[in-house]
Amino acid sequence: MFGLTRKTARPLGQAIAQLLISLVAGLACARAQEGALGITRPVVFPVFDPNAPSCSAPVGLKKALAYVQENDRDFLQGVDHGLSLAAVNRGLQYRRVLAENDVGKAIAQVQSLVAAKVGAIVGTSSDPVAFGPSLQQAIWSGAFVGTIVPPPATLLLNAPQYRTGKVLADAAIEHIKTKLGGKAKVVLLTQDTMEFLAPRFTAMRDGLNALPGVTIVADIAPKPVNKEGGFATMQTILVANPDVDVVLGGDAVVLGALEALRAVGKDRPDQFLGGIDGEPEAVSEIRKADSPYKASIALSSPVFGYAMGQFAADWLDGKSIPQAMDILPIALTSANLDQYDADLLDPASVYADPERRSDYLKMYGNICYDSRDEYVNFPWSSELK
Repeated sequence: MFGLTRKTARPLGQAIAQLLISLVAGLACARAQEGALGITRPVVFPVFDPNAPSCSAPVGLKKALAYVQENDRDFLQGVDHGLSLAAVNRGLQYRRVLAENDVGKAIAQVQSLVAAKVGAIVGTSSDPVAFGPSLQQAIWSGAFVGTIVPPPATLLLNAPQYRTGKVLADAAIEHIKTKLGGKAKVVLLTQDTMEFLAPRFTAMRDGLNALPGVTIVADIAPKPVNKEGGFATMQTILVANPDVDVVLGGDAVVLGALEALRAVGKDRPDQFLGGIDGEPEAVSEIRKADSPYKASIALSSPVFGYAMGQFAADWLDGKSIPQAMDILPIALTSANLDQYDADLLDPASVYADPERRSDYLKMYGNICYDSRDEYVNFPWSSELK
């Protein structure tokens, strides 16, 4: 029909067959590049087994650790401190990139790191939903990926969020009962826009609403979630509510609220301002006898940053690491501030001492390079039942 001889028909048939094989292979390759979806449904992980068998080390990836940092607030700077120390101690190249609350920049940086075959990435972002797919690409490349609260990750860190909020609320409630006669006007500076942190503020509301003399006069999420955002939000609140007794939230925003109170002369020694994160400026305020800042619930970022860096190095060596890790809340008091400060500066000694480490961290599940398809891709919390 097409004027082909028997001799030319056979090679053409072979060519068509080869073309079909190539197309199928190309589709398979595309699926392989997309990779596994990970664990998408909530599960309860067992306690981490440090003696689990090792597996293969990643192939073709650099012994390097990169930190894509959302912004330069003290809590995240502490993560950098811990990661950089672990990298030095384990012989990893280390690089930090500051995204400055720009999720597009954070995504581009992760994509660049994947293209450069960096073996371990820790990432935080102001928009975890948009940021997540780039981290997933890093996981599919075989890299270690660590995150703080949102998935996806080969090692996901979270605080028991309800417990964290309850520890702060309980301290505030005790102050209200003993120092304020059981009555208080309360401001909650929340992070409810991040669903993973919402249980903190649920715990605060649960505790405070049980007191008949307490009124929550403002319950709002500052934008951005930093000192400047807290300052601006508190300025607005003070227009309608000039006399506030209690302010609760993350350390960064509550420190901003304290500045706003001081700017208009509305700060008092009998107020209770309390935050979460154990940031250095908050600790400094707690040390002052007349400061309204009374408590900070510490989630020691240098300690968990150091642990994350150690597990990144273990991953690159082909060892089994945790899938998830609790950052345990510690209520800072004048009795434990000195030891806490020492631990911030020297997280390596904390990590090396199992008893001290257990005050800060608890680990769950096991994963390694060979089982990387089982990465965490749901909002894990140890409080899930």
